[in-house]
Amino acid sequence: MAGQGYVGLPLAVEAVRAGHVVVGYDVDERKIASLERGTSYIADIDSETLSEIVRTGRYTPSSHCREMKGFDVAIITVPTPLRDGDPDLSHIESVAETVGRFLERGRRQTVVLESTTYPGTTRDVLVPILERVSKLTAGVDFHVGFSPERIDPGNGTWSFRNTPKIVSGLRDECLRRVAEFYGSVCDDVVTARGLEEAELAKVMENTFRHVNIALVNELAAFADELGIDVWHTLDLAATKPFGYMKFTPGPGVGGHCLPIDPAYLAWHVKKQVGRPFRFVETANEINRAQPRYVVERLTRLLNSRRMPVNGAKVLMYGYAYKKDSSDHRESPAIEIHALLKALGATVDVVDSFVAGQGIEDVQGAIGPDRISQYDVALIVTDHSDIDYEKVVRDSKLVLDTRNVGCAADHVELL
Repeated sequence: MAGQGYVGLPLAVEAVRAGHVVVGYDVDERKIASLERGTSYIADIDSETLSEIVRTGRYTPSSHCREMKGFDVAIITVPTPLRDGDPDLSHIESVAETVGRFLERGRRQTVVLESTTYPGTTRDVLVPILERVSKLTAGVDFHVGFSPERIDPGNGTWSFRNTPKIVSGLRDECLRRVAEFYGSVCDDVVTARGLEEAELAKVMENTFRHVNIALVNELAAFADELGIDVWHTLDLAATKPFGYMKFTPGPGVGGHCLPIDPAYLAWHVKKQVGRPFRFVETANEINRAQPRYVVERLTRLLNSRRMPVNGAKVLMYGYAYKKDSSDHRESPAIEIHALLKALGATVDVVDSFVAGQGIEDVQGAIGPDRISQYDVALIVTDHSDIDYEKVVRDSKLVLDTRNVGCAADHVELL
């Protein structure tokens, strides 16, 4: 398993549980040291579970690529960030160079890419590197496939094992080998007709969410100006039993998927087809502006009480990008925090899931007697370990971007 992050580690755990011998490869030596101690840094994999996996003797965390020698299946789960608006595939390219060195003639090994990317990456980027380095032919001497990750951090219902897994292969035999492996670690395997269809399915899933979140974010802003309760409106619409799926507004999108995956798709479409993907570009514009809109609303709320944001004491609840997760990648809270401080506010952040990661102003909890010392409470992430009734009761003002369900005269919803 190349990459032991939010995707690679849960996969490694399930593979060990299924009886496979797993090498968890990662270039981050701090992660490897933590894994060797049985200390998890992923919220969905607790340290007790990790320790049990380590004690089986079938899991070897390592930062040394030589541990790959003799592999049967190599799964690539490395990051695919954006750099100046363009896809950065350097991590995939680097791992492909490494994996290619350990492909052996006659072994018929299998290499699977799970990293989210644009359609064509497996065929046009991964395969040529593997073939060049190994001097072997993909689909003949070794097998290649793509299987999009569907990890949802903090989701207690849908785990790696019970979430349907899409699989694809370069050729029919590749698909069979890829499906065989994932069939051992997942309850339900769904076969795709080709690599590109599987790659597009992943970015489509997240583009669908991205566009609909942008829709309700913009709707919320207009409803506020029109004096309409958008949250009640969305509840009413959700009573329709067909043809509607409920999405709710919030402070912005975060994580690796929503801020990045649709941009991958839009970039690829414009490059290959020569036309903009207008829905995606509009959604990007709306969702990226949402943290600034939250700060504008907070400023307006303070102004209604004749208080400037400059010098205000703000208690922000939540730093992770989603509920009950420690994942703060691309979190809208990062920009909100920075904007408020730039305006002269003092900002303290409460997030027990993120606390301990060395982030400025973030703490795990706050004394109940201190809440009333702040000018305003700002609810950014609706973690379930917070007593929001107490927050509302003890706060002077509250801006709630998640609608945690505590109504009061001094509470304003986004």
